Amino acid sequence: MRREMTAMSMFALTVAAGFHPSPATADDPQSSLAPLLRREFDLGGTRLPGTRYFDMETTFVSHGLDGKRGDTETFRVKLDCVSKGDAAGVGDRYTCKRFVYVKPDGSQVSIPALEGWTYTFRQTETGLDEKGQVLGIDHSRFEHLADSDGTPLPPDKSYLIYNTFIDFHAFCDEFARPVAEGNGIQDLRRIGQRIVHAAAHSTPPVNLGSNVKEGSYFKNGEITLGLKGLSIVADAACAVVEFDSGASSFQMMIEVMPGMEVNTVGASHYFGDIYVDLETRWPLKVDMRELVISETKIPIPGSPKPMTTTTIHERRSLIRAVTKEAHERD
Repeated sequence: MRREMTAMSMFALTVAAGFHPSPATADDPQSSLAPLLRREFDLGGTRLPGTRYFDMETTFVSHGLDGKRGDTETFRVKLDCVSKGDAAGVGDRYTCKRFVYVKPDGSQVSIPALEGWTYTFRQTETGLDEKGQVLGIDHSRFEHLADSDGTPLPPDKSYLIYNTFIDFHAFCDEFARPVAEGNGIQDLRRIGQRIVHAAAHSTPPVNLGSNVKEGSYFKNGEITLGLKGLSIVADAACAVVEFDSGASSFQMMIEVMPGMEVNTVGASHYFGDIYVDLETRWPLKVDMRELVISETKIPIPGSPKPMTTTTIHERRSLIRAVTKEAHERD
């Protein structure tokens, strides 16, 4: 309290004597901000090898056409990654420690088939592996999923679980790593700079197993990346890279039972920030928001016209790098 009072007294005396503090002098830390913010950054370097730990949570909130909030569902996954710093060559080795699904009623179940699942992520020029699987995520792992209560999961829930891994690598690898062909994060060198990403207007397939049929797709809009600024995450200096999908669209054809196909078309807009550690070049945090509007046509036995429903979903995904101790705690 005495130190604060002394400082206040000195300030009062200075003002009373007719002297006013300069907003930014040579000795003021603020005077060095402009050169720092104007400097060039290298976001295209190789990531440091080592073991990393991540928590990811994705929440879906439905909205009615009357504006009322509907059901909320949450998907949580814990991943660890052993990396040699060469994702395009030897790849990064990931292990799913646990996957939890929180139902609209608040009850939680885990997905036993994913506990301890280990896979290798490799970055490719096309974003597909030799089997045509997006980002190399194995489709067969998501066939006939059941929860920890032994209840089989419907196709739409299995797809959302699969898509959690797609999103993780899309944000943490496709956007946060340099690309071999076209523009990527390596081209962002100054704060305020923005580029159109190489994945802009791409149309990756979204078919999955025997339920989500071939011909289903997600079409990205004009994806942009921007170097938004600097921040601190877990005491590490980070570049804040903003991503924006532009106007995206999709079509999904799901066979809910033999001979019964449900068709959904819709539009999506996703955007958010990736916090990239300037030293290790690993993402320490990703915060994504998405708005999805869709129309689904469900065939009705004995009726020439299908039933049509319109849905609006708001989605948020949050990815955080965590310590080994936090990863092992639960």
